[in-house]
Order: sequence, then structure tokens, then C-alpha cells
Amino acid sequence: MSASVAVRPDSESPKRQLVLHAATALFMAQGYGAVSMDAIARAAGVSKATLYAYFSSKNQLFATIINEACRQNMVVTNFLPDGEADVQAGLTVFAGSTLRFLLEERSLAIHRVVVSESVRFPELGRAFYDNGPAVFHQAFGDWLAEQTSAGRLAVPDPGLAADQFIGLLKGGLYLRATLGLTSPTEAEIDAAVASAVAAFVRAYAPG
Repeated sequence: MSASVAVRPDSESPKRQLVLHAATALFMAQGYGAVSMDAIARAAGVSKATLYAYFSSKNQLFATIINEACRQNMVVTNFLPDGEADVQAGLTVFAGSTLRFLLEERSLAIHRVVVSESVRFPELGRAFYDNGPAVFHQAFGDWLAEQTSAGRLAVPDPGLAADQFIGLLKGGLYLRATLGLTSPTEAEIDAAVASAVAAFVRAYAPG
């Protein structure tokens, strides 16, 4: 790798964004295993030296795609409320944003790639989990613990409750979308959100 390559350290570097967009498109179209770093560099129109200056491996590049997608589309603290009266309403907004993010075609495509190839490439599954579900579970679990301490909810195991919530939220709607059997309507998404939030609040209401 040439020492003369000048790399902007900020995440908004145009070349870095070109690499991320090109890699995302290739992973979706061809799968993780079939895509090489050479192919990514060609698709992005950058040199291999520039590519490796930003991302030391394909695994790191894939992890960054997952992390940035979650950061841009699903910031937990933006949707969860602080006030007691807003707990159910805030959860509804948060659940709607979360489910719509999961149902985006890009999110579904990445999930399909991970499921199909993580047995052959364990680092792919780890990158996906650590930069996607684990981030969500940690942030949401911390919020549930705060609400329990404040007496607004009664959640004995925040980590387990976070898993339960996402399970309630996905349900059959997400499975059918993942399999390409349906494109959920807004009414179906709203119904899934309302059902999940109602069940969750009933299960963990104080007292």
C-alpha cells in the first residue's frame, strides 16, 4: 500500500462513500463470498491503495456498512421518551421506525446475504450481529433499565426484554418480507407495531 495516498479521516469523505455504496451494491447482487476487494475498488473507481487505506479488510468494510446503516436510520435515543406519560406513545414511534428500517429493501438484502453466507464466513455473521442487533439490544436494554429504575416499567431482565420486543415486532410480517412473499402495506406495519407495543407494555407494566 502506497504511503503517498492521502485519506480524509472524516466519515463523509467522497471516496469513502463511493466505496461504501459500491460495496453495498455488490454484496446485495453477488453475495459476500463472490465479491473481492479488487472488484469493490473497480466499482468504486478508486485504487486498491485508497480502498485499503479506508478499510483493512472485506470484513471491516461489511461491518462498516451495517454500522452506518443502523446509525443513520435507527438511533434508539432519538425515539425513546423520558416522560412517564409518553412511554407507550414513544415506544410506538420507536417501534414504527425500527420495523420500517428492517423492512427497507437494503436492510432485507443485507440480512439475506448474512443468513445465506455466515456459515461459510463466520466473520460475516459476527460483523452483522456486533454492528446491528447487538447495538440495538444494548441501547434499548439500557433504556428499559432506566424506565424500570424510574418506576415507569417493571423489567427484571432488560436484555431478555429487548430480545422479546424485537421478536414481537418482527413476527410473520418480517419473515414474509424476507422471503420476498409480500411487500407490507403501511396499515400492516402500523398493526404489527400496535400489537407488539400493547403486548410489551402489558407484560412489563409496573405492579
